[in-house]
Amino acid sequence: MFKKFEMELAGRTLRVDIGRVAAQANGAAFMHYGDTVVLSTATASDKPREGIDFFPLSVEYEEKLYAVGKIPGGFNKREGKASEHAILTSRVIDRPMRPLFPKDYRNDVTINNMVMSVDPECNPEVVAMLGSSIATCISDIPFDGPCAATQVGMIDGEFIINPTLAQKDVSDLQLTVASTKEKVIMIEAGANEIPEQTMIDAIFKAHEVNQELIAFIEKIVAEVGKEKHSYESCAIPEELFAAIKEIVTPEEMEEAVFTDEKQVREENIREITEKLEEAFADNEEWFPLIGEALYQYQKKTVRKMILKDHKRPDGRAITQIRPLAAEVDLIPRVHGSAMFTRGQTQICNVCTLAPLSEAQRLDGLDETETSKRYMHHYNFPSYSVGETKPSRGPGRREIGHGALAERALVPVLPSEDEFPYAIRTVSETFESNGSTSQASICASSMSLMAAGVPIKSAVAGISCGLVTGETDDDYLVLTDIQGLEDFFGDMDFKVAGTHKGITAIQMDIKIHGLTRQIIEEAIARTREARFYILDEVMAKTIDKPRAEVGPYAPKIRQMRIDPAKIGDVVGQRGKTINAIIEQTGVKIDITDDGAVSICGVDSDAMERAMKMVSIITTDFEAGQVLEGTVVSIKEFGAFVEFAPGKEGMVHISKISKERIKRVEDVLTLGDKVKVVCLGKDKMGRMSFSIKDVAQE
Repeated sequence: MFKKFEMELAGRTLRVDIGRVAAQANGAAFMHYGDTVVLSTATASDKPREGIDFFPLSVEYEEKLYAVGKIPGGFNKREGKASEHAILTSRVIDRPMRPLFPKDYRNDVTINNMVMSVDPECNPEVVAMLGSSIATCISDIPFDGPCAATQVGMIDGEFIINPTLAQKDVSDLQLTVASTKEKVIMIEAGANEIPEQTMIDAIFKAHEVNQELIAFIEKIVAEVGKEKHSYESCAIPEELFAAIKEIVTPEEMEEAVFTDEKQVREENIREITEKLEEAFADNEEWFPLIGEALYQYQKKTVRKMILKDHKRPDGRAITQIRPLAAEVDLIPRVHGSAMFTRGQTQICNVCTLAPLSEAQRLDGLDETETSKRYMHHYNFPSYSVGETKPSRGPGRREIGHGALAERALVPVLPSEDEFPYAIRTVSETFESNGSTSQASICASSMSLMAAGVPIKSAVAGISCGLVTGETDDDYLVLTDIQGLEDFFGDMDFKVAGTHKGITAIQMDIKIHGLTRQIIEEAIARTREARFYILDEVMAKTIDKPRAEVGPYAPKIRQMRIDPAKIGDVVGQRGKTINAIIEQTGVKIDITDDGAVSICGVDSDAMERAMKMVSIITTDFEAGQVLEGTVVSIKEFGAFVEFAPGKEGMVHISKISKERIKRVEDVLTLGDKVKVVCLGKDKMGRMSFSIKDVAQE
C-alpha cells in the first residue's frame, strides 16, 4: 500500500513515499527533498553467513550522472566504480548505523542509496542518510533505531541547517551530525579553525534538528513498519567462557595484554590461543568459537582494568601521550618530506608540487567543484602491522583517512594567487598502533612547510578513546588511544586543528551514543593534547614554512595578459605556445581571464618564456629595442622572429649603415640580431631597423 509522509525541513519539504517502488526489498523509502530524489533500500539475507565473527553490513551510495543531466565521460558510458565522494558518503552512513544492529547478528545486510535527481538546494547526502534510516527502521531487519542526520554550515557566525551547495562554498563549517533519540552517535566536520565552544554549539544545534526528524521517522514506522524478524544468535555460550577461565585465569589474561609492546602482546595471545585450541581440540561445538571467545575475554579484561582501576595496557596515565618524535628532509630529491612518530605509530609524508594544470579533475554530482588543487593520499601497507598480504590498492578505510587529513589541512593552505601550485601529499604508514590518520595530519603539516608551501599555521591531530560502564556517568576518556584501546573501547574521537581552532573532526563509536558531557570532555582533551604536539614537537622540528620551494621543485612565475591576446599566445592549433615550450622547456598554463603561469626548474628558461609571451602580447612601439632571429630572407629585406608567431620585417636599407646590394651579404638564416622599432611605414606596417640600434 502506497503511503506518503511529509515534513518541513530547513524551509524545504521532505517527502517520503513508502510502498510506491522496490516492494521486494525488506524496506524501501523513495525520498524527495526539493527536486533531489534518492531511493534508499535495506535488504537482509534469510540466514547468517557461516564462518564469520563480524556483522556483514554493506552500505552503498550510487551516484547516477543522469541525476545532473550528464553522460559519463570516457569510452565506457556506464557509471564506473564509486567515486571517492561516494565512498566517503557511504562511510558516513555506515558509521552511525552499524552500532545499532544487534552485536550477535550475522545475516548479510545491504543498504543501498541510489541518487536519481539532484537539486543544488537540497543535498543528496543528507537525503540518503535519512532514507537509509527510514528504510531500515520500517523493514523487518533487527535495528535499534531510528537515527537521523543533519548538516550544519556557518556563514558570518550564523548556523545554517542543511546548507545549499552555494552556501557550502562560503561556509566556515561543514558539519554532519547523526543522533538517536537520546544521544549523538556520529560527528564528521571540516572547519575553518572554528573555536571549540562554537563547534560544540553547532553539534548540539544539529542534535536538536535530529530530534524533529526522529519524531517524523517514528510516525512513519508506527504506520507502515514491519515486525522485526527473529534470527539465529551467534553469541558465545557462557559455558565456554567459564571453561576458558579455568584454563586462563583473569590474572593471566591481564598479564598477557598489559604491555606497551604490541608484538609482545600478540605473542602472548598467540600462546594462549594455542593452549586453548589444544584444550578444546576434541570439542566440535566450541573449537570454532575460540577466536571470538578469546577476543571478548581480552576486551572484558582491558575494559575492566581501564574503567575500574584506571590502568592502561601500556602503563600510561589517562591523559598521557605516547613518546613523540619528528623530523623533516629525510627523503632526498623530493619537494618536501617529514616523518612523525607517536609510540608505535609512524607516518612518513612526502609533498609534491606541480603547476595548477595538474590539479585533479572531478566528474560527479557536485557541479560547483570540477577540480581539486590539493590532494592528500594515505597508504596502509600490511607490513605496518606486521602482516603479509598483497597490495590491492586503497580500500575505503585508506580513502577515508586520506580525506580526513585533506579536510584538516585545506583551511590553512595559501590561495592560488598566493601560491599557484597544485599540491599532493602522500602519507606512507611505516608502523601502525592506533590513530595513523592523526599522525598523518602532523606529518603532512611539516612536509608542506618543508616544501616551502606558505601554510597559515601548523595543524596537528590527536584521537581520544572511551570506555563506558553501566550508566551514562560511568565512563573514562583516554587521550591518544593505541590500537588495543581502539579495538576494545567504545569510541575513536579524532580532532585536528591549529592553535586558533578546529579544522576537522571524525567520531566513530561502537555504542548507542554519547552524552554532551562526554563530547565536551573529549574536545577539551584533544585541544590540550593538540597544543602540546604543536609546541613541543612540531614547532621544535620546523616552526614555519621555508621561504621558497626546494631546488628540485618546479618554479612558477606568473604574469597577466589581455584576455583578447590569448589566441595570439596559443596560435593556430597551439603552434605558437608549443614552440615556446619546445624552445624553453617550460610548462605554460593560461586561464580564461588572462592569468599566465610559467613553470620550470631553469630560471633563465622561464625568463625567456615570459619575455616571449610579453612580446607576443605587446603591440610594437617606436623606439622599442628587440632581439630576434632571422627566419626569412627576401630581395627587399629580412624577416626577424622575436618570439614564436611574432615577426617583423627589416628593409634592406635598414640592415647596414653601408649600402648593400644583397641581404645575404650581411645576414644569414638563424642569425641573432637586435632591432629597433621605427614605427609605422607609409602603408601602416611596423618598420624595424638593425643599423639604428646603436643610435638608440
